[in-house]
Amino acid sequence: MTRVNHIRLILSFIILLYIPQISAQIVDYNLMDDTINSNIDEVIITGSRIQKRVLDVPYPISRIDYREFKYDRKIGVNEVLESVPGVFLQSRYGNHDVKISIRGFGSKSKSGIRGVRILIDDIPESEPDGQTRIEAIDFNSIGKIEIAKGNLSSMYTNAPGGVINFINDISFNTPFVVQFNQVGSFGLRRNGFKFGYNNDNYNLLTSYSNHYFKGYRDHNIEKWNIINTVVETKYSNNSSLKLLLYFVDGMIKLPGSLTQEEFNSNPYQAEQRAIDRDTKRVSTKGRLGVRYTARFGRENNNELELTTYATIKYFERTNREYRIINRNGFGLRTHYLNESNIFSRKNEFLVGTDILFQPARIEYYSNINGNKGDQILQLFNEKIYNTGFYISNNYEVYDNRLFLLLSGRYDIITFDLKEETLPSRKDARTFEAFVPKVALNYKLTKMVSIYSSYGFSYDSPAKNELESFDPELLYNQELKPQLTKSFELGVKGFLELNNDFLNRVRFEATFFNLNIDNEVVPYEIYGDVYFRNAAKTNRRGFEIGTQVRLLKKMDLIIAYTYSDFIYDSYSALTIEIDSIGNITEEEKNFSGKVVPSVPVNNLFVSLNFSQNITKSIELFAKLSLNSVSGLWVDDANSDRTNAYNILNSMLGIDIKAAGFYFVISGGVSNILDEVYVGFVNTNSAEQRFYEPGEPLNLFGQFNIGYKF
Repeated sequence: MTRVNHIRLILSFIILLYIPQISAQIVDYNLMDDTINSNIDEVIITGSRIQKRVLDVPYPISRIDYREFKYDRKIGVNEVLESVPGVFLQSRYGNHDVKISIRGFGSKSKSGIRGVRILIDDIPESEPDGQTRIEAIDFNSIGKIEIAKGNLSSMYTNAPGGVINFINDISFNTPFVVQFNQVGSFGLRRNGFKFGYNNDNYNLLTSYSNHYFKGYRDHNIEKWNIINTVVETKYSNNSSLKLLLYFVDGMIKLPGSLTQEEFNSNPYQAEQRAIDRDTKRVSTKGRLGVRYTARFGRENNNELELTTYATIKYFERTNREYRIINRNGFGLRTHYLNESNIFSRKNEFLVGTDILFQPARIEYYSNINGNKGDQILQLFNEKIYNTGFYISNNYEVYDNRLFLLLSGRYDIITFDLKEETLPSRKDARTFEAFVPKVALNYKLTKMVSIYSSYGFSYDSPAKNELESFDPELLYNQELKPQLTKSFELGVKGFLELNNDFLNRVRFEATFFNLNIDNEVVPYEIYGDVYFRNAAKTNRRGFEIGTQVRLLKKMDLIIAYTYSDFIYDSYSALTIEIDSIGNITEEEKNFSGKVVPSVPVNNLFVSLNFSQNITKSIELFAKLSLNSVSGLWVDDANSDRTNAYNILNSMLGIDIKAAGFYFVISGGVSNILDEVYVGFVNTNSAEQRFYEPGEPLNLFGQFNIGYKF
């Protein structure tokens, strides 16, 4: 099928999604305690930066509430976000190295998350350069997750794929305390507590979690302690002060990637070099934030928000060398919102700033079987600055139906590096640009809207991507920023059908087309990872998601993503190392090749059933399937992993009695025990592309709580 035919098929499907509403009764549905409706009608902040209904935002938005994953194992972000259309997750060996990809952005990251902005309580967890690690997320304290997909670089730094906001559960009605316990295969053990208290003046949430996971591969132990605290004080109905604190401390050992021969022999073994080097990451992170929000004006039509925060980050990394990084930081976020009428039409004007400064001290030592050598080899002082200004205006063009959104952002990102040891050297790079976006949102009915947008993104390289192969340079001076032109067209909405079998439907469908210049891609030289630019890339695809209420007690969830990603123009020098160490260098043309590490087809289906046995006992069951087509492993398309189908099941019961409540659940993941590649180490010169997904495993959970 040609690309033109693909586009016709996509547009036809979007139109067909709207046809059923002609015969359905479309209503303003009163908010109830069910996932289908609340996810459409609830206000969101992610992406728009202001509180708006999902239907009023001109791009695809997904929202996940705690009740949707409270029975699940939820040790990794992949287990919570797998039902979101357009999001592809590659789990390496736990929560802390899950590769998150939206429309291909982040798919080739070697470590951490790139191309997708990560927030915790609206504060960037992402570094100034866009790189993110998510050790601080504890899903037992998360109340909801907002996912805004598509190019959001006109509102956030380096966010061509979108924004994900993890929000701690501060919106509870009754004081409570809960103690949670979880055990599972491969030594999984997690214990902790959560406490919430509120009155007319303030809300308090605090949680602690201790996590241990031996891992399903050799050399794969993971240990974490996480503390979260949120305190909100309400000065009046129109102003509040919020304190946001987290602290995380832990360690994970990394088993490394395998060759095809090693994977076929034993997919769960560790790379011998990782064992010899005791490859690991030791992390200590903390953040303290203070946010002031106020509404003012004659009609409370103005909003001011000021957030300031400080971070501490200490890392130890062992690989070829032993590296210690002390990276602290200071951040500031402000925005001003005015809601008014212009020519008798609604208008929302928003302007704001983001500032994040992170100095770092980086020490290099010899790695002696995983231990730090006595003599410091290199010492660097590095400063990374990010200053951004954004502006947006959302105007009602026609009769509370058609809205025009104009937004733009100007960013300056500066890297400054100085070597203190001999030879003393210094280097710097600065990236700056303004990126605009225009979007339209049209409400076909009160509960169905269509939207379209066109915008640009300018994505500076991350710090690790700027490392230079040339020993004379500290930064790669040839690596260029990645430039993207993004177009999307979609429809989303909610239908209530007067049918006992098919009760309610929430749906979204989005077609996108991206043209990328200077795409940043990884390559390896002698086992070390560096980055270069691919000249031109085209990405086309569509995302479809629906949640259908069946028989009033059963939800069918379907999320499907089709990706047609091609290198239009790309040639580069390749270096390959065979099994006996012979090195081959060759100039190769990758034009016309498929972009690696992204499946053409990604399908998730789940069937969820809940039943109240009595007024105080609820039974819940879920069966899910994740079907993923094969992934190319490198730019040359030299090999493609096998497609896989992962079947999971879970059963839970919720019991309430005299103020106490008990949550008991258990499940089986990868029921068929399928052996598959769960993570692709893209463009490995040693052809170490393969890391296995998790085999068949079981878990059990017992939580006991009390509501005061």
